[in-house]
Amino acid sequence: MFRKILIANRGEIACRVIRTAQRMGVRTVGVYSDADRNALHVQLADEARRLGSAPAAESYLSIDAVLAAAKATGAQAIHPGYGFLAENEHFAAACQRAGIVFIGPTPEAIAAMGDKAAAKRLMEKAGVPLVPGYHGENQDAALLEKEAERIGFPVLIKPTAGGGGKGMRIVAERKAFGAALEAARREAKAAFGDERVLIERYLERPRHIEMQVFGDTHGNVLHLYERDCSVQRRHQKVLEEAPAPRFAKGEEMAAAAVAAAKAIGYTGAGTVEFIAEQDGRFYFMEMNTRLQVEHPVTEMITGLDLVEWQFRVAAGERLPLTQDAVRITGHAIEARIYAEDPERDFLPATGRLVHVSFPADARIDTGVRQGDEIGAWYDPLIAKLIVHGDDRAAALAKLTAALRDTHIAGVTTNVEFLRRVCESAAFTGAELDTGLIERHRAELFRSRGAVPAQALAAPSIVCASRSAGRAGGWRSTASRMARTSARPRRCATGATGTCFTTASTGRSC
Repeated sequence: MFRKILIANRGEIACRVIRTAQRMGVRTVGVYSDADRNALHVQLADEARRLGSAPAAESYLSIDAVLAAAKATGAQAIHPGYGFLAENEHFAAACQRAGIVFIGPTPEAIAAMGDKAAAKRLMEKAGVPLVPGYHGENQDAALLEKEAERIGFPVLIKPTAGGGGKGMRIVAERKAFGAALEAARREAKAAFGDERVLIERYLERPRHIEMQVFGDTHGNVLHLYERDCSVQRRHQKVLEEAPAPRFAKGEEMAAAAVAAAKAIGYTGAGTVEFIAEQDGRFYFMEMNTRLQVEHPVTEMITGLDLVEWQFRVAAGERLPLTQDAVRITGHAIEARIYAEDPERDFLPATGRLVHVSFPADARIDTGVRQGDEIGAWYDPLIAKLIVHGDDRAAALAKLTAALRDTHIAGVTTNVEFLRRVCESAAFTGAELDTGLIERHRAELFRSRGAVPAQALAAPSIVCASRSAGRAGGWRSTASRMARTSARPRRCATGATGTCFTTASTGRSC
């Protein structure tokens, strides 16, 4: 096992990786930009190195700066987290050349899945089901329009590179295709530097279901069951759960996901994403060659630490379990808590976290504390709130209660919106698809001028926290960090590990 690793990331995922490393006795190196000099992950790491100024291009995306930090500190391996350099084959290759282990798949595997059109051609050869569409190299506009007509409208135009919904266009009829193609290409070029697109049949009320896979360097590949990530806003996930409710083709999807991973000799943690119709038919969408934001729900139902598995596989060990030994128990749901305004098209919010408190009986993965500033430089994720229950109904009841007991003042958040989604008839009844939020706008969004209960309570919460601070219960940010305790206890996943309890964030395990 490695003696020391560097985490080439920030925020909650950096803190998440650090906690597993500490439990395993592995020393950690944190990295930071000028905007993150006093961030939680910097204080949790055994040592930290500055990468550069606040813009990601000058810090977290700088391959040279990250490798220089790893060499200067004697780190044997680099964990990329997710985002930034996590799916950059050039970074993975640079690590290899520098003699530093990249905790992830090979550069070749990353490259194979990085081009969506090429990946789909590869998956087709491997027998993985695909949405009817065009994934060819010829990008002539007239040809693309002809292919769209062959597939049948409505169609979806998607960039071959990148993700996050950027550059995607739904085209309902032929006469709108030309303008939609031009707009999609323009946006793809700006976002990813690549204007190539693919065309697929647009599915009505599709579900987004993904399969967690793991491979090692000894040729073993297995799956850790599926997750449903259908509840999305602007093509980005906000609620994820495992296993997928009301889905009868889990075994078929698992077999397809394992076949996809084997087709590229995959090693480490990966996620094969599928789009599924309401009748259960599913099609390959893409493969994310990294740890997913929503990996905690898989950990909760399996009792496994996926970051530990990443470490062990990267160190050359075999997968800790065989497929037959993997078991799941109960149901888990994750809610992503963002600094954003749902009533203004989820516009990101900035400001200081005047008060932050989470329920003690939920798993909280976070990279911020009370008193921290949510800036405009990076993703506005505040925390991930994860619960586990004996079944979906129990897990959903726990999540709704946990959201009610989550109090954040100082910035606008989506907490109240998440609670409304959880209490909606559609989500409660597991009537899931990627259009759930848009289809139920009247129920999920407040009318202009309505004031949420949290906002009304915020002044009293802040006053109470200040009063408690004078009494010794709440202190300055630096003092609260001094109060952070780490002690062995049984995590919600069922594994005994180190949970961190802070005065401002409750438990994070």
